[in-house]
Amino acid sequence: MANYHAFTDGACSGNPGPGGWGVLLQAREGARVLKERELSGGEAMTTNNRMELLAAISALEVLGKPVAITVTTDSAYVKNGVTQWIHSWKKKGWRTADGSPVKNVDLWQRLEAAAARHQVTWTWIKGHAGHEENERADALARAGMAPFKGQRG
Repeated sequence: MANYHAFTDGACSGNPGPGGWGVLLQAREGARVLKERELSGGEAMTTNNRMELLAAISALEVLGKPVAITVTTDSAYVKNGVTQWIHSWKKKGWRTADGSPVKNVDLWQRLEAAAARHQVTWTWIKGHAGHEENERADALARAGMAPFKGQRG
């Protein structure tokens, strides 16, 4: 039986500025990769956090059927947000501890809905530290951003 893995990353040139997101999806049996798929996209005016969220959302939304999947991100914002902070944000009507509105609430709600379809294990790794799959996701994010470089809004 295959194990599913998604390696996600976001990139931004300026913050805000042109941005991109990338996903490396793998179906594995043990250490052997059975199938692989790459996804990427971007926007002309965005933030790094929005791109990190869109990478995770895209990884989960593209899956046709519910699966058990490990999502690996180098974004503490995404990992902590989805595993810890989101619960209190929802209880407080999408407000933070200090009462201000949660940033990127549209994407947090979309991520929550996408994750609800699956059995997701969230993991964090240090970015730009030589992790092969994370480096590939980073390259995809930069490729997703490329068409928007030089554009503003």
